[in-house]
Amino acid sequence: TAAGRFLTAGLYILSLILVASYTANLASDLIIANSQGIISGIDDIKNGKIPPNRIGIRVGTASEEYYLSEISKGNKNYHPLLTQQQMYNDLLAGTIDVSFLDDGIAQYMTNNIYCNLTLVGDGFDVGIFGIVTPRQWLFAQDLDVNILSLRETGDLENLRQKWFEQKFCSDSTVTSTAIEIEAVSGLFVTFAVISVLSLLLFLCMKRFIIKDYLSKCICPNKSSTEQKYSINRRGSKTSQHSQNNQTVLPNFSNL
Repeated sequence: TAAGRFLTAGLYILSLILVASYTANLASDLIIANSQGIISGIDDIKNGKIPPNRIGIRVGTASEEYYLSEISKGNKNYHPLLTQQQMYNDLLAGTIDVSFLDDGIAQYMTNNIYCNLTLVGDGFDVGIFGIVTPRQWLFAQDLDVNILSLRETGDLENLRQKWFEQKFCSDSTVTSTAIEIEAVSGLFVTFAVISVLSLLLFLCMKRFIIKDYLSKCICPNKSSTEQKYSINRRGSKTSQHSQNNQTVLPNFSNL
């Protein structure tokens, strides 16, 4: 029927759009999976997985010295950075892909401020830092005692957890590309409208048959009574007609 063909066409369009949406979503997942994890550590940079002009190095720092001695062998082919803020801005803007930063500062910045940036791989170029004081400083012994006291009481560990382990940024860096029900809700609403229109079209085409069927189901006693009445009426008319014929017939016995 026309209603069935209309409903089939709506179901075909729904299936076609769902398959196309699933295919596009799958392609997006594959692209994101391939684009994540460009490098896994400093060895990938040494092996040339990142072009030199996409590596940001702060000029005049220990990072520049390490890059020149361990990676480029004295060739200043990197992207120069003047300040630490420029490094963050260039990373977020996509001007550079990677940069070097002290581990403590990098952990704090990526955990609390720049949530779109992340640390990759293990630490490298480990150095030793100390507190510089004047010679024969009067408070040198007091400083040593206080630092030792902070370490024994656990205050240093608490400070480390407060500034380096506390996270305001979410741990999840994976962008979900799943098809949500809100994205395809309009499609299902459209199919529901098509189904209702198909049902109405079917009822419109079969309205006379449905009307007769409903009339027979709703008023069966009335129709049977009328049928009996017509039969009885025809029967009475037939009996009266036969009786009249008998009355009209002449009596030939006296002739």
